[in-house]
Amino acid sequence: MARARGVRLLALESVDSTNDEARRLIEAGERGPLWVVAARQTRGHGRLGRDWISPPGNLHASLVLGGFGDAAVAPQLGFVAGVAAMRGLRAATGGAGRFTLKWPNDLLLEGAKLGGILLENVGVPTGDARAPRASVAIIGLGVNCAEAPRDLPFEARALASIGPNAPDAATLFTYLSDALVDTLDLWRGGEGFARIRDAWLKDAAYIGAQIRVELPRETVEGRLATIDAIGRLVLATQHGERVIEAGDVSLGPRQTAAGGVA
Repeated sequence: MARARGVRLLALESVDSTNDEARRLIEAGERGPLWVVAARQTRGHGRLGRDWISPPGNLHASLVLGGFGDAAVAPQLGFVAGVAAMRGLRAATGGAGRFTLKWPNDLLLEGAKLGGILLENVGVPTGDARAPRASVAIIGLGVNCAEAPRDLPFEARALASIGPNAPDAATLFTYLSDALVDTLDLWRGGEGFARIRDAWLKDAAYIGAQIRVELPRETVEGRLATIDAIGRLVLATQHGERVIEAGDVSLGPRQTAAGGVA
């Protein structure tokens, strides 16, 4: 379906990072839609520049997408990708496994990290004096298909752990690519974000649970209430409602050094 809709594919054996390769292609004039997929990444990275361990057999893919509208709606594409990932994973596995979404960009399998989404936005010249700059998005998707990283500060799992219904990376990519085409149609230009938000919330992890959110200068704790109309986290705290633009979410209250609950 994706190919029939004009989505092209660049398949690489090895690359430093599919997102970095996508950025280089954009700087050279690429505007998409184009998938960059690599069997292996040597310098994969996630949000905030964190290392993304990329063993062979896992999915490493980035979509170059231009012409989606104003840069202000670009952050919504992370939620679009999350909804598409849920649809693609369920279709590819025949419904095996329980997949959920952790705000803002993680894919979970039975509560353990299965993958992640890295959304980046590149400003490019248009040649139009009235609107000299436009935005091209990079939607990066990494999924542990064959192997999950070890020695992490959180639990991680691979699709292979669900048994014989587990797809390989190539099969999963086909389902995810098709699902993303459909989900982009639902969202196009930000006009359908209310529907994307509803779909995202149906698969959201930790709704109603006590969580903590690590921010650059503080840790905020409270009950995860929802995400708002533009995708921000809404936290019910002891001091009232708190709306959070970005942060690292983990389940449960913060532990003290003595092992008690803070």
